[in-house]
Formats: sequence, structure tokens, C-alpha cells
Amino acid sequence: MDRMRGRAAIVTGAASGIGRASVVAFAREGAHVLAVDREREGLDETVAQAKREGGTALAHVADAGDEEAVKATVARALEAFGAIDAIYANAGISGGLTPLFEQTVEHWMEILRVNLIGPFLAIKHGAPPMIAKGHGSIVLTASVAALRANAGGAPYGASKAGVVSLAQSAANSLAGTGVRVNAICPGLIETGMTRPIFDRARERGTDHKIGQLNPLRRAGRPEEIAAMALFLASDESSYVTGQAFPVDGGLSSSHPFASPRL
Repeated sequence: MDRMRGRAAIVTGAASGIGRASVVAFAREGAHVLAVDREREGLDETVAQAKREGGTALAHVADAGDEEAVKATVARALEAFGAIDAIYANAGISGGLTPLFEQTVEHWMEILRVNLIGPFLAIKHGAPPMIAKGHGSIVLTASVAALRANAGGAPYGASKAGVVSLAQSAANSLAGTGVRVNAICPGLIETGMTRPIFDRARERGTDHKIGQLNPLRRAGRPEEIAAMALFLASDESSYVTGQAFPVDGGLSSSHPFASPRL
């Protein structure tokens, strides 16, 4: 239970879902965590859950896709904890499923601003304090939508594909500094962003079909993504950088197929 003992971490998108689960997991393992979201609602409960687990967490309201806000977030973490050892740039938006020819440039720009520019800003402003220490880990949330079509809308998939490329490029840009950069590609996870999918299935009585396309035949839990984020943020992954890890029940291991009868 000490994988992050004495370490300082920032987690964005922390008011619910994967972000909340990650704050709790990091804090449980000994980290001091700055829990960040652009909405105050939910952040206090995240911090309360972390504290119930015996951890340390502070709430901080900021837009992860705004450069001045990211600078202020890094400054707040340094002021509160004296260092930054890990950042989990998890904040993101889905953008819905607007048909391709109805999408606007403004729609694309906002999704790219949050989903791709946000992780870039986390690296740009979060890496220097880590470089000064010669040690650190930055984790980005991508998606299985980054790997293949039909796991989200076109702008969402494009933004998340950019996150995978960013993790690879940044890992190489930071070569020799001791700072690692990796990405996680979640599959279907029940979070605030995906809850409408789950709610509609429950209303139709088809919730037993959720996740039927992946080998594990179920949806994932936020805690299962948090477990991967914790691994990548900790020294357990000290020889891992520039990688994108699907955590998707095996969905991305195959092309669509008709499941054989057992």
C-alpha cells in the first residue's frame, strides 16, 4: 500500500469516473493528490473519498485545456506539496455522435482543445519540475477510439489518436530526463461521460448485452483504469515509456466477428 508514498500527483477530470477512482487509488497508495476538474460539483466528494481511504487530497477547480489554468494548477501543486512526481492528464469530453457532415469547426476545436491540447499543456508545464528532479511520470487518457473507428465520433477518435501520438513524441522529446510519458486506451467504462449509454440499455432491458463484443463480455469499471494509471505513475513501470495500453476487455484484440457458440 505504499507504491506512491511521499509522492505528489495531479489528476485531472477528477470529479467523477476514472479521475475520481484514480485520485482515490493514488491517495490510498500514499500520494498527496491535487484533484482537478473544471466543475466544483463532485470534487469535494472525490477528496472526501480519498481521505476516507487514509490519503491526502486537495480540490482545485481549473480547465485542463486552458494554458493559464494549467500553469496555475502546477503552481498550486508545487505550493501545496513542494514537488510534482506524477500527472494523470485524464480530463476529456466525448463530443457526442453528431453526423460527420453536421459537425462544425467549432465543435472540433473544443474537443481538440480539451482532449489533446489539455494533455500537451500538462506535459509542457508539468514536466519541467520533474526534469529538475530527474524523475517523473506523466500518464494520458487516450481511448480505444484512437485505435479503430466506431468507438466514438470522428473528432473524439481523432483527438484520442493524437493523444497516443503525443505520448510517443513526448517520451522521445524527454529522453534522458528521467521523465516518462505513457497513455491508457480505455474501452467501454461506465463514467459520467458514458452513463447515457448504460442508462438507455437499462431502460430497454438490454444491459446484459453491454460489452458483449469484447472477450470478457462486460463493461469495465473506473477502478480498473485507475489501476493501470497507478502502475504507470509508480516506479513499478520504471522501464516503460512512449506506450499506449488498451484496457478494454480485449475489444481491440480483434476485428469484428460473429461469436462462435460454445
